[in-house]
Amino acid sequence: MATTNASAPDAGSETDLEHVHATAPDPKRWRALAVIAIAQLMVVLDASIVNIALPRAQADLHISDVNRGWVITAYTLAFGGLLLLGGRISDFFGRKRVFIIGLLGFAFASALGGAAPNQAYLFAARGLQGAFAALLAPAALSLISVTFTQPRERAKAFGVYGAIAGGGAALGLIIGGVLTEYTSWRWCLFVNVPIALFAAFAAVPLVRESAVDAVRRYDIPGTITATLGLVSLVYAFTKASDPSAGWGAGITLALFAASAVMLVAFIVIESRSDSPLLPMRILENRNRAGSYLTSLLVGLALFGMFLFLTFYFQAVLGYSPLKSGFAFLPFSAGIIVSAGMTSQLLPKYGARPLMTIGLVMASSGMLWLTQIGVDTAWVTHVLPAEILMSIGLGLVFVPLSSTALIGVDNRDAGVASALVNTTQQIGGSLGTAVLNTIYLNALTAFVLVNGNPHDPAALVHGYTTAFRWSAGVLAFAAVLAFSLIQVDKTQLSTHEEAVIL
Repeated sequence: MATTNASAPDAGSETDLEHVHATAPDPKRWRALAVIAIAQLMVVLDASIVNIALPRAQADLHISDVNRGWVITAYTLAFGGLLLLGGRISDFFGRKRVFIIGLLGFAFASALGGAAPNQAYLFAARGLQGAFAALLAPAALSLISVTFTQPRERAKAFGVYGAIAGGGAALGLIIGGVLTEYTSWRWCLFVNVPIALFAAFAAVPLVRESAVDAVRRYDIPGTITATLGLVSLVYAFTKASDPSAGWGAGITLALFAASAVMLVAFIVIESRSDSPLLPMRILENRNRAGSYLTSLLVGLALFGMFLFLTFYFQAVLGYSPLKSGFAFLPFSAGIIVSAGMTSQLLPKYGARPLMTIGLVMASSGMLWLTQIGVDTAWVTHVLPAEILMSIGLGLVFVPLSSTALIGVDNRDAGVASALVNTTQQIGGSLGTAVLNTIYLNALTAFVLVNGNPHDPAALVHGYTTAFRWSAGVLAFAAVLAFSLIQVDKTQLSTHEEAVIL
């Protein structure tokens, strides 16, 4: 959807890489890359396909407006919350082994989701998808790093990986529209099954195993407290938007309190652990901290934008799922083009001006969306906003990945790289919950004044209110980027394993 930096090789991977460099190149490496790219394409497709299918799934399974966000949030929470742990498991347990397990698990979870008889099964299947994606993504990226030992070949391999992943988001919009319109929303999940099974069986003879010879220590307490804290926080916002509960309800307050306790416990555990999931030293550098905060806020704003714009297309404008997919294409294309140009601009101008200008543009594009109405045209009210946002975000994503790795020790390179994706996924989880709460509160207030819950203008009022808050989040991110990102342009260098999606 936006950017994804899966975990690069972790701390102990230097021994592993040195061994690979000392051996002849793998003769099957390009065919192995094709298998890895197919797997990554599936993960990227899944995000955009489900967005297009969500209105039909909500209607079919009778999911309330309060709970519909869990179709997205269950996936992003599990993916973001477990990604760092997944990277360490793949390093120690064997990247090929974990890659295949991730593929098979993703196929199983997708089949469960496609066959879901009710919302609870769908939410659980989406969470299971996210958990297996957290194994699959870092294993895939690490496999590329250890399979391609020559710098020039490795650069080409990461270029192929990034291009397929970047184009996959746009392709997913079209495939999701076709499957939803001409078959069923369920096939947007079923389609993962043959793809994942093919990639898993092809990986057996083509992908070479690699692992790090190190002590196998996993920060289970940190993983549990972080995940429970985030789930509690998201669920608290969900209950706050529920008319049967609300902000002052005991369950809502208890969930907020539990979230605070769990997240504080996570910080304490990480600061004392010998093998932390998130070493606190990574956050001490202001440039890296600014990158992660920016990634969190961008994820928060963008996931909500996709959610509400999808419903605006289908519920208000009456677009078919396929037409909705095409309506999003300029956004995906704009990011790809802009990111390509930004890679040339970064060495000349540095990270701070590009990120600041890009975030201001993205905020302006989001504000443009607040002008949509029941009868406004896509070409005048949505298209300009998509172009402005996508060009701006392309200016953000490239320097974001570079500054996230500035000054990081080799032992922390994998965690630092994975944190960009982790923070964006967590931001998306929180954004879906928070912005859906804002939308429902605005919708309720509109109905109380106008007295017509079926008026499309009520929906539009809720959407534009959410867009206005999203614009504010992006503007705040611009202030943070300008204040915190102070790395000199001469310090920036392209990191081999940074991947822009």
